[in-house]
Amino acid sequence: MPIPSHELFIFTLATFGMSVTPGPNMIYLISRSMTQGTKAGFISLLGVVLGFLFHVCMVSYGLTAILLTVPLAYTALKTIGVFYLLYLAFQAMKPGAKSVFEVQKGVGSDTGIKLFSMGFLTNVFNPKIAMFELSFFPQFIRPEYGSIVQQGLTLGAVQMSVSFSINLIIILSASRIAVWFSQNPHWIKLQKWFMASVLTGLAVKMAFSKSK
Repeated sequence: MPIPSHELFIFTLATFGMSVTPGPNMIYLISRSMTQGTKAGFISLLGVVLGFLFHVCMVSYGLTAILLTVPLAYTALKTIGVFYLLYLAFQAMKPGAKSVFEVQKGVGSDTGIKLFSMGFLTNVFNPKIAMFELSFFPQFIRPEYGSIVQQGLTLGAVQMSVSFSINLIIILSASRIAVWFSQNPHWIKLQKWFMASVLTGLAVKMAFSKSK
């Protein structure tokens, strides 16, 4: 029989909680939506969702368990994630850098492929996602419910649907916030420092996180 509906409901609530918690994915999507508009944010979101599919497949087929139990593999993934966050922080603060709240029309110099790829890599190189799925998915997977792989993919579909919905709302809201900031330019400098601080804080937190 399939996973009971009440367990899927609990899993959905947990996924919702994770989706509304600020992290690299949310920051990246807000940044793209603010600087390049809703279209760029949506393209980036498609990449992020595909990144979720990568993690779901890893968990479903047991590869994530191997990754997080091998110190070198986990350290390599975490290191890439840390440097990527620090790179984004530098991009926010470097001379001449545009604020994430300064709106540009269209996708600008970044092509749709680049936006999609960066969204995908931002999620793939996020150990938080891998650890969440590795620690949470097994609580809802039971042999009596049928194929383990199918159950993992079912939970993954729920996770991707919730994440897509929440992040789509964030993208649409970010565009409206961008208009407000464009009308209040004195907040732009403060926003740049704030964004760089948040990104650096996330990088530090990720650097000191340990595999389970």
